[in-house]
Amino acid sequence: MPRRTATMLASTLMLIVLLCAGVFIPVPYSEMSPGPTVDTLGDHDGDPVLRIDGRKTYPTDGHLNMTTVRVTSADYRMNLVEAVYGWLAHDNKVVPHDTLYPDGKTEEQSTQENAEEFSQSQESAKVAALKELGVPVKSWVIVSTVVKGSPAEGKLHAGDVIKSVDGSTVREPADVAELVTEHEPGEDVGFTIVPAKEQAAAEKENRTPTGTEEITITTAASDDDGDDRAIVGIAAGTDHTFPFTIDIKLADVGGPSAGLMFALGIYDKLTPGSLTGGRFVAGTGTIDDTGKVGPIGGIEMKTVGARAKGAEYFLTPADNCAAAAADPPEGLTLIKVDTIDDALGALKDLDSGDTADLPTCTAS
Repeated sequence: MPRRTATMLASTLMLIVLLCAGVFIPVPYSEMSPGPTVDTLGDHDGDPVLRIDGRKTYPTDGHLNMTTVRVTSADYRMNLVEAVYGWLAHDNKVVPHDTLYPDGKTEEQSTQENAEEFSQSQESAKVAALKELGVPVKSWVIVSTVVKGSPAEGKLHAGDVIKSVDGSTVREPADVAELVTEHEPGEDVGFTIVPAKEQAAAEKENRTPTGTEEITITTAASDDDGDDRAIVGIAAGTDHTFPFTIDIKLADVGGPSAGLMFALGIYDKLTPGSLTGGRFVAGTGTIDDTGKVGPIGGIEMKTVGARAKGAEYFLTPADNCAAAAADPPEGLTLIKVDTIDDALGALKDLDSGDTADLPTCTAS
């Protein structure tokens, strides 16, 4: 066999082997890419994203779109060819698998966590919008989850209202952990609660809950390596009673990053006129009950997805500005926001046409 032919055959076989290896050998990476973007002022799958009953609403126009990121599932293992393609693709991002699913988090656990964060973001969006409008909202601290096998299991239940710990009034979720960790593992801690069933009945009957229960729980040591904090095995959260009904209907979306856009959509529907002045505005950002906007992941993919949908302006959390401005899509203006007030002020400027002083994002 001529040497040239032998060399070509050997090279071809080597290429086939490398391609097979690239296809069949998994690599510890996951991929992020632009996901759907949905107008919070409009409909999704035939239903309004925001439905408000019991309060006068006003017509809106333009767009206030929330944005999402697609990620490969926790169970999916990329191969080398897919990873290389993702690295080369301009609008996608390949990251270590543990970045998206730390500590071996399963798909089921990730879905549950995203659902809980999405639910909490909706609550905070409602509170932030109504506070901005001066509408009173009743709030209290509750048991949001109870860890299976923990000291609190069977004694505290999700939805229980925590009135006090060791006689100290609880005003914020953080107060619970602070008071529990004043103990050493193995010591008793006392909870004064309104049971979830009584709280739910009181809300349904529009009355003040009656009766509290005293619960004593023996603390345990934290499972974290090198951590000897006392714990009881609950996560505390906040629940609210609203003076009218606000429903957010959006399936197949998780995580907390739509909070800002939900809050703005609620505010727009409850006020005369249009926040956007008919413009296509998209954005992202977590929001807390006070209206503070927090950073999110995947900002680069969200701006790409928003521009592809037609957005002209993008409300960007202040802490994400540098990353977003490093390589923004052409034709998309990135507006820096740190609070709901910042966002409302920027939208007011857009509506009036006064865009010279918009707080835009910079790469530095």
